Amino acid sequence: MNEEYDVIVLGTGLTECILSGIMSVNGKKVLHMDRNSYYGGESASITPLEDLYKRFNLPGTPPESMGRGRDWNVDLIPKFLMANGQLVKMLLYTEVTRYLDFKVIEGSFVYKGGKIYKVPSTEAEALASSLMGLFEKRRFRKFLVYVANFDENDPRTFEGVDPKKTTMRDVYKKFDLGQDVIDFTGHALALYRTDDYLDQPCQETINRIKLYSESLARYGKSPYLYPLYGLGELPQGFARLSAIYGGTYMLNKPIEEIVIENGKVVGVKSEGEVARCKQLICDPSYVSDRVTKVGQVIRVICILSHPIKNTNDANSCQIIIPQNQVNRKSDIYVCMISSAHNVAAQGKYIAIASTTVETADPEKEIKPALDLLEPIEQKFVSISDLFAPTDLGTGSQIFISRTYDATTHFETTCDDIKDIYKRMMGSEFDFEEMKRKKNDIYGEEEQQ
Repeated sequence: MNEEYDVIVLGTGLTECILSGIMSVNGKKVLHMDRNSYYGGESASITPLEDLYKRFNLPGTPPESMGRGRDWNVDLIPKFLMANGQLVKMLLYTEVTRYLDFKVIEGSFVYKGGKIYKVPSTEAEALASSLMGLFEKRRFRKFLVYVANFDENDPRTFEGVDPKKTTMRDVYKKFDLGQDVIDFTGHALALYRTDDYLDQPCQETINRIKLYSESLARYGKSPYLYPLYGLGELPQGFARLSAIYGGTYMLNKPIEEIVIENGKVVGVKSEGEVARCKQLICDPSYVSDRVTKVGQVIRVICILSHPIKNTNDANSCQIIIPQNQVNRKSDIYVCMISSAHNVAAQGKYIAIASTTVETADPEKEIKPALDLLEPIEQKFVSISDLFAPTDLGTGSQIFISRTYDATTHFETTCDDIKDIYKRMMGSEFDFEEMKRKKNDIYGEEEQQ
């Protein structure tokens, strides 16, 4: 422990583990510590089920009907991976995929007028969807074709739109799309949490819709993937990776002090010993004096004995409730997974609803999502503070991750990882330069 490291990482949340893996692969000497006895920090998967009851202070033990406690791996922060998204590229870059098996999520749904509908994202689905009338369908199809052909480097594909100036609101007008279609395009395809994007230049939105369509094209049922045995597998995969490259991992290490000299981090003290470092990465819980609270998220973990109604009995799905539909500023999300992913006992389903807190009564805010899940066998409610760093690390060389938000995918987490990488290394994290082979990330058995 009394050694000199390039980077010390505190906390084994996904952000910290990915950065630790990338730094190790880049030849840095890394020491990675966590005060907890388990991997994952805020983004851990809890097993057995008895531990989840304890964690949420529920009296007694799970009823017999819940099956064996060991069959459960419940994510505290549910998120899916976009098949063509940034996290998958990071997994491929670091070759962590060899430790993981993924399954496609069976469907993505959107809420309209109290009911849920499958999200149309291909021309054929758009034409068959009951979300839109006949003429609306034609206009939406034209819009999808435009997005598919759009290439930011080829002005011939712009059709009079300036990607850096024209707002998304004006692009929707150009194609004469109605409010309902705008709702599901912005929130279920481009995956925005609020409507602020409407008045911003359209390039980012068009690229987000392209990412959705390309991810969907990859596996067919939905654009989302999820690891067998839960998200807790991801930090552990990165821990193994780091070890291969000579990184050191230590769990159960109480952090007594972050040692600062002349305003700059020089080491970390644990159990009386100091490990020295040039740079430090950590989650907000290790540096409460260098972060600020920027909001709250409510998450409700629900155990069900049935698939969600109107999802065609899918064993996994995502539901997005656009804010407009329930008079809110931010969307409500539901992620559902089941025994098909080795995270629940046979015949059981885990649905997790989450949203950004806007009022003094968060449980009432999330009710529209819970109504879709009834009957619910057991609920676990958590309200977490969201923190962002006040210290960007330029002087102190302490680089602090942001708390995981309410979204059900990892794109925002990856933005944070790229941002921290840039502040630490002084250059962009460039996927294009990844020399490693980009194999498909499925295990062998799925390839028929």
